[in-house]
Amino acid sequence: MIRAVVFDIGETLVRDDRYWASWADWLGMPRHTVSALVGAVVSQSRDNADALRLIRPGIDVDAEYAAREAAGRGEHLDESDLYPDVRPALAALRALGIRVVIAGNQSAKAGDLLRRLDLPADLVATSAEWGVAKPAQEFFARVLDEAGTLSYETVYVGDHPANDLFPARQAGLLTAHLRRGPWGHLWAGDPDVVGAADWRIDNLTQLLPIAEAGGSGV
Repeated sequence: MIRAVVFDIGETLVRDDRYWASWADWLGMPRHTVSALVGAVVSQSRDNADALRLIRPGIDVDAEYAAREAAGRGEHLDESDLYPDVRPALAALRALGIRVVIAGNQSAKAGDLLRRLDLPADLVATSAEWGVAKPAQEFFARVLDEAGTLSYETVYVGDHPANDLFPARQAGLLTAHLRRGPWGHLWAGDPDVVGAADWRIDNLTQLLPIAEAGGSGV
């Protein structure tokens, strides 16, 4: 039986368009250039922040983040940043009596902004708030602790194989790989991804029949 579904945040629930566009504007670069560089580093399995380091070698990303916040040009999230299937899927899962948890590698401010959206979720948390980030196994141990479920009763849903799929599976969780965003599309057909995912989905509403069936067929 599936008792909890845990969701990654970036490019699973929330579009990253605004995030990278705001960095491009802050650095005085064309938005297309930043997007292209993010795609380039992603394809090389590098940290996506390396795109900023290519634009400005030696940049202190944390310091620039703080400067943006101080200038009133920092992180922002509103309803338009959510993918359209988010609210219906999360609400339907909760209606089935399944615990819905949102937990991903994000800043503390992102966690606060997400909670202000009043999503149909039992818990919203970020790596910055927990003090541990994916792909560390401690992150997934915290996920299970907060969900109050056993690993084989819990599905982790995400787009990034190295941060979401592989470490969640290593921790014993069930996994759903979402074909969304650059990471999800780039590695959708990778044999390792295909082999490691219990389910491969294109839309969050595809989780509903999986949950209703209790995960049978894994």
